[in-house]
Formats: sequence, C-alpha cells, structure tokens
Amino acid sequence: MMTAKGAGMIGWVRRWAVAVAALMATSPVAAESILFVGNSFTFGAHSPVMRYRPDLVHDLNQEGIGGVPALFKTFAEQAGEDWQVSLETSPGRDLAYHYEQKRSAIDRRWDVVVLQGYSTLDAQRPGDSTRHAEAAGLIAAMLRRANPRVRVELVSTWSRADLTYRTASPWRGKVISAMADDLAAANAQAVRRYPEISGTIPVGQAWNRAWAERVADPNPYDGIAFGQVDLWTWDQYHASAAGYYLEALVIFGKVTGFDVRRLGEQERAAQDLGLEPRLVGRLQAIAHAEVAGVTP
Repeated sequence: MMTAKGAGMIGWVRRWAVAVAALMATSPVAAESILFVGNSFTFGAHSPVMRYRPDLVHDLNQEGIGGVPALFKTFAEQAGEDWQVSLETSPGRDLAYHYEQKRSAIDRRWDVVVLQGYSTLDAQRPGDSTRHAEAAGLIAAMLRRANPRVRVELVSTWSRADLTYRTASPWRGKVISAMADDLAAANAQAVRRYPEISGTIPVGQAWNRAWAERVADPNPYDGIAFGQVDLWTWDQYHASAAGYYLEALVIFGKVTGFDVRRLGEQERAAQDLGLEPRLVGRLQAIAHAEVAGVTP
C-alpha cells in the first residue's frame, strides 16, 4: 500500500515532467548560431543594405557591415526566433580565399553556415566550378570537424545583366535566366560531390521567378517597365535594395522553414529600406514559392 508521502512524491514528479514538457514545447526550435561567409553579394554592396543595422550582427572582420545577415536577424526578431548572427565577408573574393586566408576566423563551432561564392564561380575561368566546389567542400569538412551536426548551405546567386547583355562572357546573348540556372546546377553538383555540404539556397532562381512573374524587369538596359522593379543596382551586377531583400528572404525561409509571407507588407527592414509595401508582399510570395518548390 502506497504511503501519502510516496503518493506525494509521484505527484511532484508528474507535475515536474509536465512542466518540462510544456517548456520544451514553447521554446523556439532554432539553431543557436549562424555564420555568413561571402563577398559583396552577401554584404550588400552599392546599396543601403551594406550599412543596415550592423549593431544586430557580429562582423568577424570588424568593418561595420550589416548586409544580408542584418536583414536575416531583423526577420528573425519579427518571427520570434533567437539567432546569433555573424558574418565574414570580403569584396571580390571566392570561397577558396576564405578557406586559405580566413580559416582562423571561421573555424569554430557553428550551428548553420551559409556560403556564398564568386559570382561567376571562378574569376579567371568564368563558369568553371572546380575551384568553387572544392573550396566549399573543404570549408564544410573543416566546419564538421568543429561540429559534426553543422548545417552548411551553399547560396546559388543571380544572373548578371552586364555579363548577359554587354560584356563578353559564357552567358552573353543567352536568356537572362541562364546564368542563374548554370550557377544553381554547379552548386547542386558540388552537393553531390561533397556530402559535407547540406544543400543549396535558390536565390538566383527566385530572381528568375521575379522576372517570369513580371515583378522585376529582366533587362535594365532598355528601361524599367512601369510597375516593375530593378533587382540590380547601377552597375547591373550587384543587387539593388530590393534584390538583396529578396536574397535575404530566400535565405531566411530556407534556413528556418519560416513562411516569409507571414512577415507582411509592413515588415520592419523593408520599411527602413524604403521599399513599397505592395512590392514587399510580392517579393515575400516569390521567396516562399521558391523555397517551397512551387512550380512557376
């Protein structure tokens, strides 16, 4: 026969278990830390995104950059997710540079790492993915030694208008979506070759979708159509504020699984950047559709 003391002890244990279960159920399911490694396409060159809220992130190079990582952090705060966001970026550099020259800064324990390489894969041999893929594999392997459970994502960037319409390149004269498709294919091949890389983030495909849906104008050299936006900035190479905003939405949606449409047209960073609310909603819908794999 159970004593009153024993029954009381069992009751206390049950209440404790219920309390723990409730706490776990209400705690946010998110990685503790995320590192962005990349170049100007990550730090937001030639746009107000570059200096956007550097106080929100930890710049490992101490250059006062906010960039796409700061947009990610702003989204996270509004989504009720707790992320510690860091970045290590350098203009005009590929992933091999970060592995060879910045290893001491990035070789530590992270929960998620987002890698963004050179815009043409290889500066000397545009379109050749050998150096890019090998460097991504080496960085991913290094990070897995620090944390075997780290998630390493490889960003597939956008087509460059200058290399499609004006400058000699493997993509000159092709449809504007071709370069982004080639970059995405190269990244997919890198994931197959190097299993330490977890997956890819379809930023360039989101840009392609924006053109297909007539949200953005695919050719800035013949003028921007009324009601559409230019995703590039003045050099037709880097992104505009809208282009970087779309990049950040795709990365946030892919990394967290959060439906970015829930951020709404009055999303805080978009207001700070001066983006038109209706455009914000359309970009959020495009980012969500791309991450979700909705057929265009």
